[in-house]
Amino acid sequence: MRFDEALAELDGRQPDRMVPDLARITAVAELLDDPQLTYPTIHVTGTNGKTTTARLIADLACEHGLTAGLYTSPHLHSVTERISVCGETIPEAEFAEEYERLLPYFLLVDPKGERVTYFEALTALAFVWFSDKPVSLGVFEVGMGGAWDATNLVAGDVAVICPIAVDHPELGSTVEQIAAEKAGIVKPGKVVVCREQTPEAFQVIQDRCEAFEAKLRYEGRDFAVLDRRRSVGGQVIGVRGLFDRYEEVPLGLFGEHAARNAAAAIVAVESFLEKALTTDAVRSALSAANSPGRLEVVAHRPTILVDGAHNPAGAEALASALTEAFGWSRLHLVIAVSSNKDVDGIVAALAPLADRSYAAHNTSARSADAERVAQAIAGIGVPVETFGSVADALQAARDSAGADDLILVTGSLYTVADARRALGKAS
Repeated sequence: MRFDEALAELDGRQPDRMVPDLARITAVAELLDDPQLTYPTIHVTGTNGKTTTARLIADLACEHGLTAGLYTSPHLHSVTERISVCGETIPEAEFAEEYERLLPYFLLVDPKGERVTYFEALTALAFVWFSDKPVSLGVFEVGMGGAWDATNLVAGDVAVICPIAVDHPELGSTVEQIAAEKAGIVKPGKVVVCREQTPEAFQVIQDRCEAFEAKLRYEGRDFAVLDRRRSVGGQVIGVRGLFDRYEEVPLGLFGEHAARNAAAAIVAVESFLEKALTTDAVRSALSAANSPGRLEVVAHRPTILVDGAHNPAGAEALASALTEAFGWSRLHLVIAVSSNKDVDGIVAALAPLADRSYAAHNTSARSADAERVAQAIAGIGVPVETFGSVADALQAARDSAGADDLILVTGSLYTVADARRALGKAS
């Protein structure tokens, strides 16, 4: 099977809706003799920051000599981005080979009800590839929610819960409902590393931990960012972990939220190893940190910054990091948002920073109409134009921007992918 053939079969499994049960992935995993249980795992969920946190955990683990597999979602340009071992993504040939091996098992399960979904098929592939390598640790980011996510078949030796907010309507309309879904990754007797939450979300998580006799390590109480200051290309942070303090650590990411993600990542690896980390290894891993599509600088003069903020909480964190870490003469906001997101809330956090804005339609089938986004921006009093594509909107911003201006492209990871592709950065 060639990579394009595997991709075509996989793409044919895109579900029309979320299927809230583990029946298909459980059936596939059982047929494969549960490869996801052949190595220990750190499982990461939350509404915002979980991809970056998962990446940092894997980087720290690899820097400490572990062969760490990393499974994240979604991808920007190629599905192979989702599956990697110590920074090396799965080669297309190996992806095709594994998919060909797994397809008969998918076809066995398909007739029993709902077909194996796109995400379930990818998750099964990650389970198997990591087992084949083999890895000494698997780091799995939840796709959506937690309790009913396909990744929830892992043992979850350490669970990491990033900040929770209302986002996907499929998960519930209140923070408590969403927290209950995400706390579903907590396993009996295991360790839970939890970023600071709203009181409502924290209560749900704490109750789950008590019921399952899981050890809760909570930000602010058990670990914290002690200090941080701006530096070239990121920031320098100090972290109080469970076993040690880590001072003067360079972090190649911007914003307070990134520093707190890094603290959670440090504590997750401490919890896994049950000891303090090596300071030199922490500095090496975090100084080289990158998270494509998250406060990523992709061009200079003018500065072009892309970020996948797709809910109000993410947009607020982005706005805070922007004003802290960057300067500009004028800010040009290029924005396209999915129709099932809180368009008004996202715009309210970001549009007041802009001098000009460019509302666009991205390549996702769920993209909101550019006119709908423009209406929200106009309501704040910011000049706005509409465009049929992110590429066209970005070009208009570049034509208008001066060398000291900043162009921010945001609203969705689909928007980010469109912009990176337009700039020739799709690899």
